[in-house]
Amino acid sequence: MIRKFRYGKPFPTDAVVKNVGQTSGMPPFFTVTEQDGGVEYRYTMEKEDCVFGLGEQMRGINKRGWHYDGYAYDDPHLTETRTSLYGAHNFIVVFGARTFGVFVDCGKRVSFDIGYTDPDELIITFADADVYFITGESVLAIVKTFRELIGQSYIPPKWAFGFGQSKWGYRCEEDIREVFRGYEEAELPLDMIYLDIDYMEEYCDFTVNRERFPDLKGLAEEFKEKGVRLIPIVDAAVKVKEGYHVYDEGVEKGYFCTDSEGKPYVVGVWPGDSVLPDVLNPEARLWFGSYYEEFLKQGIEGFWNDMNEPAIFYGQGSIDRAFQVVASKAGVNLDHETFNEVQAAFGSLANNPDDYAAMHHKAEGELISHSEVHNLYGDFLTRGAAEYFAERDPDRRYLLFSRSSYIGMHRYGGIWTGDNASWWSHLALNVKMMPSLDMCGFLFAGADLGGHAEDTTEDLMLRWLAFGIFTPLMRNHATCTARDQECYRFKDLGAFRHILSLRYRLLPYLYSEFVKCAQKGEMLFKPLCFEYPEDARARTVEDQLFWGESVMLAPVVEANAAGRYVYLPARMKLLRFTRHGVRERVMEKGEYYIDVPLDEVVVFLREGKVLPLAQPAKNVASLDDRHLTFLKFIVQTTEYTVCRDDGVTKSSLQNFETIKVQP
Repeated sequence: MIRKFRYGKPFPTDAVVKNVGQTSGMPPFFTVTEQDGGVEYRYTMEKEDCVFGLGEQMRGINKRGWHYDGYAYDDPHLTETRTSLYGAHNFIVVFGARTFGVFVDCGKRVSFDIGYTDPDELIITFADADVYFITGESVLAIVKTFRELIGQSYIPPKWAFGFGQSKWGYRCEEDIREVFRGYEEAELPLDMIYLDIDYMEEYCDFTVNRERFPDLKGLAEEFKEKGVRLIPIVDAAVKVKEGYHVYDEGVEKGYFCTDSEGKPYVVGVWPGDSVLPDVLNPEARLWFGSYYEEFLKQGIEGFWNDMNEPAIFYGQGSIDRAFQVVASKAGVNLDHETFNEVQAAFGSLANNPDDYAAMHHKAEGELISHSEVHNLYGDFLTRGAAEYFAERDPDRRYLLFSRSSYIGMHRYGGIWTGDNASWWSHLALNVKMMPSLDMCGFLFAGADLGGHAEDTTEDLMLRWLAFGIFTPLMRNHATCTARDQECYRFKDLGAFRHILSLRYRLLPYLYSEFVKCAQKGEMLFKPLCFEYPEDARARTVEDQLFWGESVMLAPVVEANAAGRYVYLPARMKLLRFTRHGVRERVMEKGEYYIDVPLDEVVVFLREGKVLPLAQPAKNVASLDDRHLTFLKFIVQTTEYTVCRDDGVTKSSLQNFETIKVQP
């Protein structure tokens, strides 16, 4: 059951696709207080209650014990003290004495205090929102109902499930060729090479530096023939530069965000002075999306959208104030307090709330402060590209994913989880974040494998790949100041070859499960307690996940670990993928210590299920998914359904083949 309550005058987010009538009276379970234009929900939790959801957030699968903000925010320091990340995904499920879901549909900040102020209190605060309450017989039933409410998840082309290599620092065509040669000579599979901001001319969107990339179209066509696609980045900010066609046309048509007087609002981003497309204006949104044609004509079929929270380095007002503070301290003895004042003047420049408040959109015929709709920006920018693709070729699927997002964008593209670091804790965070993202509809998701910032190590990279082979978006990405972490640069190439090859062997299963989950509104990654809600031990396990219908994952996420403890909530078969084959072992319900060498991958096959495998391939184009073998834990003939689409068109996604598997 879904019940909807409205507070104030919420801006239409387009997150919901199913019409739900407004409910009168008070919402269930909560004490509601309305004052000063805001709303506070309070719910008393029982000791056994867990709270799941919030999509892209820090900490565990169970969000109890911390406070979180639904507020899209760019800050690369992803520590446990963070209360918000790049996306705003305001959906939670309370699981315990009562089980129910809550979605706060709101374009501005929403706060969730989940046992932080008071260990037994859930407190949600917001203003101007539609709030949806969902009840059902289980967490999975509630999630399915919510996913039906917000619409079907985006399904990329099949090649997008291959492995991609990225780095901020591939500055020219020769760098791209070097990466390709490195993977080819090491006999490591590869499907994509990503282009970060280095390919642009003066950091201008939809331009190419012709000195560094003299023939991008030829390069893209050459690599595509080899089974590898080039994936360029697109940033939100447009450089202020007369003669730059995107800027000139946007100014002429009034398609950029403005100040309160209607003049283009200038902020500082990669190019320096920049303006932001007013993507809440449908015409401006489609206009910006149409510029992706510049790359489509060059044979590019995939994109990653960045800096679209929107991230700003400074606003003109805040940087002027900072310089005034510094000028006033010239010649002054900088004691502790005075030095902190100077430091704070510049430390508070980036993504300053005052700068956001001074920026305006033209929406529904009037100017509206960006602060009222901040969470929607990354969503609507990515949506603009998807809408243009659909208009250009309604049946074709393109790769499109974004850093910032709001629930609803899951229909148009995927996400990566932003600027993580080469920390073991961020590998563990990657594991814990996947089911929360699935709950909010973001099935095509993944983290920067090996870590974006800092310097990775061979063992961390191998362990991260050993989990990354299961995530739909699989990309190795690092910043320009980090050590080179392409897989061919490490010592034990055999281990990397084995683990990456396993991704392609598993791809028929991953792809089929992904498509089925997207179409049915189900989760690809599930915590153990979602399947075993009565198992008290399962509720405490946060580093094991069910993956699709057949498999349980138990990745190693600690440094120098030779293995790990695993909890089996039911009888399962251990599958150990070694360089020399697969070893199998049936194990009863219980707790076990499992050895997991760095060059092996261990998973668990559920009883009554099968796991299809293909032969290794160097890329998706060369993958033979018609001749499959099956690993089995069955005693009678079982059926498994494989997606048999063409990998490119939307209409072919209805093509499935049911295969009978004998014991």
